[in-house]
Order: sequence, then structure tokens, then C-alpha cells
Amino acid sequence: MSDSARSAWADCYWTSRDGLRLHYRDYPGPGDAGRPVVLCLPGLTRNARDFEGLATHLARDWRVISPEMRGRGGSAYARDAATYNPFQYVDDVNHLLEQAGVDRYVAIGTSLGGLLTMILAMNAPERIVGAALNDVGPVLEAAGLARIGGYVGQGRSFPTWMHAARALEEVQGVAYPDYRTEDWLAMAKRLMALSSNGRIVFDYDMKIAEPLQRAAESPVPDLWPGIEALAGKPLLLLRGGLSDLLSAGTLAEMQARLPGAEAVTLERVGHAPTLDEPEAVAAIERLLARCRA
Repeated sequence: MSDSARSAWADCYWTSRDGLRLHYRDYPGPGDAGRPVVLCLPGLTRNARDFEGLATHLARDWRVISPEMRGRGGSAYARDAATYNPFQYVDDVNHLLEQAGVDRYVAIGTSLGGLLTMILAMNAPERIVGAALNDVGPVLEAAGLARIGGYVGQGRSFPTWMHAARALEEVQGVAYPDYRTEDWLAMAKRLMALSSNGRIVFDYDMKIAEPLQRAAESPVPDLWPGIEALAGKPLLLLRGGLSDLLSAGTLAEMQARLPGAEAVTLERVGHAPTLDEPEAVAAIERLLARCRA
């Protein structure tokens, strides 16, 4: 990370309704009060570092807020693992928006972050100016869910960053077939942190897996209303061409229900695109051009 990139944001905190101290990065941008804020919502095991490249780029023209859900990154771990669920995350995000004085925003949601965007749209569609859903939709493929469930909460640790990078390649190599060693090292540093005992560990509470396992045994909720709540807004639907979570058929159905949405498939990328891909950045820039106040 360069000094110029590090100076692009401020580390900030907000307090959840149940008293947890939660972390977000605030990229202040040029200070144009008339524009909506760009709200970057990460995936299940991800954190604010996931959006560092994109957010630094966008902050030339926009204020960008990148929150870390409870139990991830610099946010406190929950006392009750049952609160690791999408509805609690949405409540936490809404409380952040209240405390930060954000009335209107463009949501960029990766995987879980896209599901949160759908729920936010169902609850308060008037606050969402536009949205990008990154490799996620109202129908999630069983193969992708099984793969994610197979690695979340394992609690592995590694002696060096190179060991961590190689372990990631073993699990996720099929999703990023063109990655080189330096790419896997960069991903390891997005997803992991140095622990107090000197080992490299995943930067999230392993207990987030507990409600995920229970959810797998429950009926699947109907999320199409979350898609329909976004109708009429500037929208971007991103899919990794190798994705095992969002099918091409579901993407086509989403586009059919959302006239005017732009759909972009990123070839030779699985779940989920990092949003550092040039095609993804260009598509997000087109989305934001449609969201200017």
C-alpha cells in the first residue's frame, strides 16, 4: 500500500444499537455535498480492504464509505453469534448511515453485500440512488453455497504470507485461473491479518459460520422483492463468467425484471470479481455517471 493510497481515507467508527464498536473507512472525496455517497458493502468473510483500490479511485470524485460488518476487520466481534445475520447487518448499516448523516447513497455490494443492498432497497428504496450487485442475485446456486460453507469458519493459520497465499490458491484457484503469485499474496493481505502470536489468520470471527450452517437447513427466502425494489434506478449487474454462485440464467432473469440495468460478465473470473478488473471499474464509472446529482 502506497502512502498516497493510505492517506485517501480516515479510519472511523460507529456504535451498533447493541453497543458494538464497528469500523469503517471514510474516503472524503472532493466534498461535493450534492452527490450521494458511494457505500461499498463487502462479502461474507471480507472487510474494507476489499474495496481499497476501487474506493481510492472513485474518491477522486465521490465520497466513499466502506463499512466492516460486525466480526470482521476492525469491527468488534459479536457477543451473540446469532447476530451474524443479514438483517442485523442491515440494521448496523442503517445505524452507520444515521450517525454519518448519509441520506442518499449508491450501493456497491459484493456477494453478501449485494444481498444487504436488496434488503436495504426493500426497507427504504428512496435512499438508494443506484446500485451495483457484484456476482449475487435472488437465486444462489447450491454448488457455490456448498463451496463457501466448506471453508468459512475453519480457523486455519499460516506461518508466512507465502503459505497463506498458496493456501488461498488451493481453495480459490478455479475462480481466478490467471492469478500469479503476487496476486495471491495481495488477496491474502486483503483477507488475513497478523495475529498476536505471529501467525497469519483470517480477519474475521470464525463464529460467523454458525448461523450460516443453520440457514442452510432453513427454507430459502424469496429475494425477488429486493430486486424489484431497485427497479427504475441506475443499476449495474456484474457476474464472474466462472461464477458458481450466480448463474447466467439468473442474471438474465434479473435483467428482464430490471429494464435499463446494465449487465456485465467478466470472463475468466469466478466468485467474486474483485472490482479491480478494468471492465468492472469502467462499468462502475458508467453507473456513477448515471447517478450524478
